[in-house]
Amino acid sequence: MYNIISILIGVFYIFLGIFVITKKFFVVKLDGVIPIVLGGVLIAYGIFRVVRAIVFLRRKDEE
Repeated sequence: MYNIISILIGVFYIFLGIFVITKKFFVVKLDGVIPIVLGGVLIAYGIFRVVRAIVFLRRKDEE
């Protein structure tokens, strides 16, 4: 159950990163390269969470 929630949260982080890059907003208005960097970090963290959960689910299924 935890891994499925982790996948959903990872997808949320990916969408949040895309939102920050496109709307240039994250709690406050962002200017310059900050939305691109912050969005990239959020997307990378979301991908990391999804991949980690999938790897854990595959290992669990093999046992």
